[in-house]
Order: sequence, then C-alpha cells, then structure tokens
Amino acid sequence: MTQTAQPPTPAAPSNANRTVKPKLPRAEDPRNPLTRLTALFDEGSLELLTPDDLSGMLAAVGTVNGARAVAFCSDATVMGGAMGVDGCQVVVTAYQRALTDGVPIIGLWHSGGARLAEGVASLHAVGRIFAIMTQASGRIPQISVVLGPAAGGAAYGPALTDVVVLGPEGRIFVTGPDVVRSVTGEDVDMLRLGGPEPHGRRSGVVHLLAESEADALEQARTTASLLGDQGTLRVEDVEDADLEDLLPESRKRAYDVHPLIEGVLDEGSALELHARWAPNVVTSLGRLGGRTVGVVANNPLRLGGCLDSLSAEKASRFVRLCDAFGVPLVVLVDVPGYLPGVGQEWDGVVRRGAKLLHAFAECVVPRVTLVTRKTYGGAYIAMNSRSLGATKVLAWPGAEVAVMGAVAAIRILHRRKLAEVAPDLREQVEAELAAEHERIAGGVEKAVEIGVVDEIVEPTRTRTAIAAAIDAETQAQGVRRGAHGNIPL
Repeated sequence: MTQTAQPPTPAAPSNANRTVKPKLPRAEDPRNPLTRLTALFDEGSLELLTPDDLSGMLAAVGTVNGARAVAFCSDATVMGGAMGVDGCQVVVTAYQRALTDGVPIIGLWHSGGARLAEGVASLHAVGRIFAIMTQASGRIPQISVVLGPAAGGAAYGPALTDVVVLGPEGRIFVTGPDVVRSVTGEDVDMLRLGGPEPHGRRSGVVHLLAESEADALEQARTTASLLGDQGTLRVEDVEDADLEDLLPESRKRAYDVHPLIEGVLDEGSALELHARWAPNVVTSLGRLGGRTVGVVANNPLRLGGCLDSLSAEKASRFVRLCDAFGVPLVVLVDVPGYLPGVGQEWDGVVRRGAKLLHAFAECVVPRVTLVTRKTYGGAYIAMNSRSLGATKVLAWPGAEVAVMGAVAAIRILHRRKLAEVAPDLREQVEAELAAEHERIAGGVEKAVEIGVVDEIVEPTRTRTAIAAAIDAETQAQGVRRGAHGNIPL
C-alpha cells in the first residue's frame, strides 16, 4: 500500500538548502479523479455515478466521441489510491451500470492495491471487482488506462480487461521493488520492474503505450469508439488503390507490412495493439468503409514473417477479442511457416499455436484472408485458412500456397536426381523441377482448383474485394458475435 508522503524535515546542515514541493490542495492536484474523468469524457458530458468522497474511487457516465460510456478512476490523492471496501463498491457499481446500458467501460488506474488497514475485507472487495470484470468479459468492451503505479490487485484489474493503455508514469507490478529486493535480492526500480519496456515489449501485458497522460486518455477514447461504436460498412465508399507498390519487386526481399495494413484500412484509422510485443505478427483495429474491422498480418520484416509461440498467442487473443465483440477480421498472409528451433518447442509453440487454430476455428464473425506472396505448411492452416472456416480466401496473382517453397520441396523430393547433376547445371535443373512441382502440387491456380482459395484478385481491387466479402457475409448471416469471453490468453 502506498501512503501519501509527508514533506521531510532537514536533519542536518547539508540538507539546509533542500526545497520541498508543497502539497497541492486536492482540488488542484492533477491526480484528482474528477479532473481525470473530465479530461476523458467529451466536454460537458460527465455525470457522476458515485459521490466524490474519500473512498479512493470515483465513477461517472458520459460520452466519448459522441457515444455513451462509463468510467471509474482511482483517487491517488487519498492513501495513494489504495482500494478499500467502499472504493471497490464504486467500481462494481460502474460495471453494473455499463452492463445494464451495454456500453464500454474505461478504468483509470493509479493505486497501490488493497488497503492494508481493512485487512481481508479489502481483499474480498478487490476479488468482487475481478468477478464482475470476468462476468463482463466479451459482453462490453473493457479498457484500462494505467496513469501511475498499479500494484497488487490494481495490477490484476487492468490485466483482466480487453485493452490496457500505459501512460508515461504508469507502472504495473504485483509486488513493488522493495519487496522484490528483500525477497530475491534483485535490485530493480519501478521503471524496470513495471514500465513500458518490460510490459510493452517483453510481457505483452500492455497493448498501447502513451507519451503523455493526455495521449493515454485519447488512445482510450479511440479504442472505446472502435469497439463500442463500430459503424456500418458502406461498400460504395470503399475506393481501391494500387497496393502492390507497397511490396518490393523481388519476392525474396523482406518488407514492413504496416503500409499495406494502412492501405487496406480507411486512411488514418489504424490503431495497432501490442506494437512492440511479438512484432512478427501485427494486430490492428481500424475501419474499412466506415466500419470497425480487425487486421491480423504477418510481418516479413520480423523473423521473416514466421509464426512463433509468442506471435501465435498474441494473434489468438486478438482474434477472440474481435469475435467476442462482432468485429470482422481481415487476415493478410505472407508466412513461410513456423519458426523452428529447440527454444520454440520448449516455449510451447505447439500449445500456443493450438490457441490460434482454436481462435480462428470458433470464430463466427466475417473473416477474409488475403494471401499476398506465400503461405506454407502448418502456418498456412493457422492463418485463417479455408479448412478453419474462413469466410473467403483471396490471393494475389503469383501467390504460393503449398506445404513449403517449391525449390525446398524438390530438393527433398528429388535429392538423388539433383545429386547426379553437374554443379554448373544444378540451378537450371532445380528451376525446371520447381516449376513442374508448382504446376502439379502448388501455386495459386492449383489452390483455386481444389477450392482452398476462392478468388485471385488484382492488388488494385483488393479493398473492394475484401469489403464486398464482409458485406455479403453480413447480409447473409446478420451481425454475429462469438458467445465467449475474452480470457487474457
């Protein structure tokens, strides 16, 4: 529990010139929950749900970009935002209102955890927050913004929600640096223990990193709008662009997939989640024809675009998020397979890869796959293939759909024959055998013939083809969403 520090008294002449910043009145303190909630909601829309007292929490309703939402905020001016029985009841009340209204809920966290003075009663109260968060999972969008230290129960609260935004002063940890130091001997500060680097790049706890408190609140507003006010797809408003120019001419060159994602989505609408964690797969929310969609894309610039244990877990969590809230999926595929190695096997690539298979196979939202260059092996199946129930599978001309690359395949299938070929002729023979192998067993034309690819589309028709496929499925099946929660995989 974090207590409000009292200004120290100089103990010796060496400290005589030390200045102490005076404590601000609560009304002027930037940590005041009313100040933070006012900044979150649209101007003039805030209505308090609970009294502005010393409970350690404050809840309100209002609008975010014109749409209704509920929010609560830790009161870090009182006992460092520690949560007691009354403060926890404020959060439960906020959740009950959000569930009744069917609107997003945004939590602003700055808390040292449960109030020690209240003992087990405070722990029980924090547990009630966890319970109602779990009940709300997959029913209403839950967004957390961590603006200061969030320890213990205040760390697990955000972790149970759908999207976590970390402000520049935000720190998330179960036990603080002092406890870590006393128990393990590790010398660590709050930044290294629970700041943007460990949680944005290493742990995957945090989805979005902010440069300022105002930026953190704006990212929460954007996320709430994308998930809570999804809009309607207007196919007639979708204009095509030549997306092929966003890929290098050489099919062997790596490239960054972000420009392609931004080219598929409406201009300026992309919001990437987990940008630094497992970056070989990109997961973004955005809009297409005005309607919210989710994008899952292999990124050849990182690990060649291979799937691995972490990226499979990252993608599966995102797929289930979109399915739970009825967000259609666009899957951009350029994958050479799963990353091989002892480390991957020991890190659970089989178990974590199975999560992605399960996530796509249980999806009921429209989900359109586009193969841009290649899709090989088990990763072909995992990236929303026809066999897992993809709504439609599109491919650009020349895309490869195969167990592995043609050259790699013939080097296995024709190993003895190639061994007998003179070294100066081997490259030519490999090329001839690879072309024959593609004709018989691989290539996009063969994929269309056997029905695992529905249509070959030119890059210049990509956006309209994806929009038309999503719209056709919506017209046929209605707006659907998965009947499941969004467990933090």
